[in-house]
Amino acid sequence: MSSRPGRDVPPMTPEGQAKFNASKPGYGPRAVPPATGNDIVGDCNPQGLPRILFFPRPFEFIQTKGRLLQFFQWHRVLREIWTDGRVLPKDPKDLDYLPRWYGYSAGKWEGDTFVVNSFDFDERTWLDQYGYPHSDAMRLEERYRRVDHNTLELKITVDDPKTYTKPWISETKMFKLEPKYELLEEICAPVDEVDEFNKRVRNPAGGVIDK
Repeated sequence: MSSRPGRDVPPMTPEGQAKFNASKPGYGPRAVPPATGNDIVGDCNPQGLPRILFFPRPFEFIQTKGRLLQFFQWHRVLREIWTDGRVLPKDPKDLDYLPRWYGYSAGKWEGDTFVVNSFDFDERTWLDQYGYPHSDAMRLEERYRRVDHNTLELKITVDDPKTYTKPWISETKMFKLEPKYELLEEICAPVDEVDEFNKRVRNPAGGVIDK
């Protein structure tokens, strides 16, 4: 969760280290040719959280009664953050639902900071493009604060005792307001990415020839 992979990473548990060793990212010091890696994003699967927050694409907030919607340009993801006063259950099983790519989220104001807590994540995603893993026990906290009219500050904390021996606090990320920008339709479509780009460009570049 840093622009420099490996920085400030908490010690991993044996389970976390095994998952990290098994990941084969296409970026960073452990990078392999994407064709030989195992980043599920390469096949147009969802990035999940918090990874999509580090991806250099814009997003916007849409405020509705009882919910705040976070609308991402990439994949046209619409994330739901409940603001009706509910708190997260102690156990994701209480939701009676399968794990979510983007988790189950509830938000509230603490002074001038909007705090979002999330859990019930699908553990097949990575925290970032460098292959750092998480488990189904991960809980995520995002703290958004408007520094000035045009600047939004974000701090993220990952608490995942199955994977890391202590919480992992990210670098502070800053977003700038672009009032005239309209989100584009930027979708990773398998018919384009998998059937065209991967077979024609990515795989041959990595020495993998599709038959």
